[in-house]
Amino acid sequence: MSRRIILMNRLWVNARWALFMIAIALFIGMLGYVYFGEGISWPAAFADAAMILAGEGPLDQMKTGTGHIFEGIYALVCGFLFFAIAGFALAPALHHLLRSFHLEDEERAGRKR
Repeated sequence: MSRRIILMNRLWVNARWALFMIAIALFIGMLGYVYFGEGISWPAAFADAAMILAGEGPLDQMKTGTGHIFEGIYALVCGFLFFAIAGFALAPALHHLLRSFHLEDEERAGRKR
């Protein structure tokens, strides 16, 4: 197989894992908003969790202390998760780019043998 097809396959596999991790983080956020949010509906919990995951901030304010703590921890985790998922999803492309810089060196090393 050509290197481009291999790269596209690896990007697709990593993108599926990234989407799975986003879905898990969104579900955890929804559970937290429903549990700590004192009567927040599932659609409202989805909107709040999605907004924090996207880096925009929540739509509704939590009313309890534990709700505030959950919201803060969830926001911090989502901030770090954004960079981790972006790095994971783009790792095959970066690896392909860096490998292209070393291709000539590998060819010269093969000729010297």
